[in-house]
Amino acid sequence: MARLGRAPLDSAGPPVQRSRAALPAAAVRLVVERETTDIAVTDITDAADVSRKLLYLHFTDREGLLAAAAADLVERELLPRVDESPDELRAQTLLLARHFAERRVFYRAVLTGSCAFAMAGTLNALFGSLNRTLVRELYPDLDEPTVADLAAFFTGGASLLLDTWLIDGADPLRPEDLADRLLRVAPVLTPTGADTPERDRLP
Repeated sequence: MARLGRAPLDSAGPPVQRSRAALPAAAVRLVVERETTDIAVTDITDAADVSRKLLYLHFTDREGLLAAAAADLVERELLPRVDESPDELRAQTLLLARHFAERRVFYRAVLTGSCAFAMAGTLNALFGSLNRTLVRELYPDLDEPTVADLAAFFTGGASLLLDTWLIDGADPLRPEDLADRLLRVAPVLTPTGADTPERDRLP
């Protein structure tokens, strides 16, 4: 999975890996507590009990760290649930909606903060490969550049629905509402005469 804002490392032993893992966890905790991403780097490093030097060893800047923290949440909390779920469109869409509803305070702060662009790029990279699989199933005659462009188009549209729901939706969020909106769109995107694929359907 892609990581935006992460500095390359030639090697990473257990201490380095632990310090890297502590930073996103601390960032998520502080963002949720303060409901903003306007948090000093020193506050994050203090909460993670690491130095500023270590933060910049792993990440290019604070925005890169926050985008990586969002990607870590998706990879650790959402994708394993999807892997264990039934291969059925509504079930997987509800899993996605429930994850973002549970973590709404964090995602809303990131989507409305200075790292919103990096966050969007991270989530698009995470979900883009799933949509490329979907596009290949729906449109088997397309060439790869067109598959990539259409997958990006699908991902961007689904992400906009997700972002609007997270930012503007009434409390408490109802995962069923987002699932219904995404599922209403799916048949419209399916070519006439094609069966709606049941796999790899997260936006």
